[in-house]
Amino acid sequence: MNTKLVWLLSGTVLLSACTSAPQKQQTRQGAAAPIVDLRSGGYVPQTTSGSSAGGGYLAGDGPGADVPANLDAIPDAVPKAEPLHKYANRQYSALGKTYTPLQETGNYKERGVASWYGKKFHGQNTSIGEVYDMYAMTAAHPTLPIPSYARVTNVATGKSVIVRVNDRGPFLHERIMDLSYVAAYKLGYINNGSAEVEVESIAVDANTPVAAAVEPAVKIEPAVAAPVVPATPVIPVETAGAPTGKVYLQLGAFKAKQGAESFLGKMGAVMGDGGKKLALYEKDGLTRVHLGPFANAGEARVAAAKLQSKLGFKPFVSLH
Repeated sequence: MNTKLVWLLSGTVLLSACTSAPQKQQTRQGAAAPIVDLRSGGYVPQTTSGSSAGGGYLAGDGPGADVPANLDAIPDAVPKAEPLHKYANRQYSALGKTYTPLQETGNYKERGVASWYGKKFHGQNTSIGEVYDMYAMTAAHPTLPIPSYARVTNVATGKSVIVRVNDRGPFLHERIMDLSYVAAYKLGYINNGSAEVEVESIAVDANTPVAAAVEPAVKIEPAVAAPVVPATPVIPVETAGAPTGKVYLQLGAFKAKQGAESFLGKMGAVMGDGGKKLALYEKDGLTRVHLGPFANAGEARVAAAKLQSKLGFKPFVSLH
């Protein structure tokens, strides 16, 4: 779920633009691997319903291993005036749809199906560069301004929560919103995986001081020793040169290296350890996300067919 301007292409076909009104989304099975102009964001395969694994989330996703005992005590997000992210509110395309984010809060209300996302994306960057915390009251939405706030109501129970929208998505299965694990828990649909909800954007009072940064409010606690955070590893990038004959699958191509790095991380979380490595490959002005190497093109095509249902698009064979 990472930002700035997103242009998602399927193969060589330029995707058609939609209007600025929020749209329902459909998955285009069989689409080619995406080509994205993503200067600080990423495509994230979203949750699906009907899983037999005790909830309707994406395979491999779900609750964390150490779920806090006091989820009910986690407070709702508190609306406050915040400057819109510089890049995350530009028009973008994803999986065959073009979205025009709203530029004002308080003028959106829609009823539809919401899903949730959890441990698979916990700790990864959201579309505005913040770290996703599955135990914070946040959400992803295709077109609401980010950051902004929304009231989400479970239509079946009448239960409501307030979340801070800081991510883009979902783009699959006609979902209108992806809530954090704890927000979905408080709305009572963790086990179902999805629920019919009403989403209403909250207009922040114009007199409320504008926050100096997009980070959420932090509760002041007594000082404790800060944990040691490992340095972010540098992802090597191979540059196209003389042909080597190595066979890879291309999962995506990006105009910005940052977008490629983010997408590589998402793909790694979705696919897990399948015996092949994800790598970055620069060619013709694009940074590409490749999987491999494979013994030959036939083996790569078999792998691409298996990955299609998991990823929502079919990777294609690429030679180094």
